[in-house]
Amino acid sequence: MALALTSENRDKLKQISTASVTTALFKRGLKNTYMQGPQLLNANAPRLVGEAYTLRYIPSREDLDPLSVFEDQNHPQRKGVEEIPEGHVMIIDARGDRTAASAGNILVTRMMVRGAAGVVTDGGFRDSGEIAALPFPAYHSGPSAPTNLIKHRAIGLNEPIACGGVGVYPGDIIMGDADGVVCIPTHLANEIAEEVFEMTVYEDFVEAQVLKGKSIFGLYPATDPQTELDLAEWRKEQGR
Repeated sequence: MALALTSENRDKLKQISTASVTTALFKRGLKNTYMQGPQLLNANAPRLVGEAYTLRYIPSREDLDPLSVFEDQNHPQRKGVEEIPEGHVMIIDARGDRTAASAGNILVTRMMVRGAAGVVTDGGFRDSGEIAALPFPAYHSGPSAPTNLIKHRAIGLNEPIACGGVGVYPGDIIMGDADGVVCIPTHLANEIAEEVFEMTVYEDFVEAQVLKGKSIFGLYPATDPQTELDLAEWRKEQGR
């Protein structure tokens, strides 16, 4: 059984990039972990890190999907919003179709207030302007028409899904930044966080040296023995 993501490593994931994480996953043979489509609405939102809690849509059918379906407290979309555990990320499989909204401002706000870590869909959100104003990580593929016409049927909750072309399983670690969203398999999350955090520290050191006018030769990669000494001193100064 995979170890749960530690609080220390959860914090580390909030300080590293999806680009670096995808590189680390690629080294382990995982080539399809970055979600194509979902982009961050609010550039000032906190970093997205949390366990996946999934919702799946299929195309609607008129005889099964009147507006009255939303009155049912067991409707998967409504149920998911009210039951998503604190610190988890709602991941929505909308088949990459943004012609009808995956959710709107009220449902996203409800998840935020309940302590969810964020929400991601490969479809669209309605009320995207209002959602973008929330201090909450929300990713979608583009605004959806503000209409009540039902085009998606919420059919599955907390089961394996596809989002942005990536297979996502409940409990996978979802991480997002300004570049987009990556899915980290649960059993790799702690080692990825530790490895990439160290890589990020070094890259920050390199950037600081380059800004001072230093050549990348011997620095990036670190082939000059002096680089390791300079790094140790820099880490001490920076408290890293």
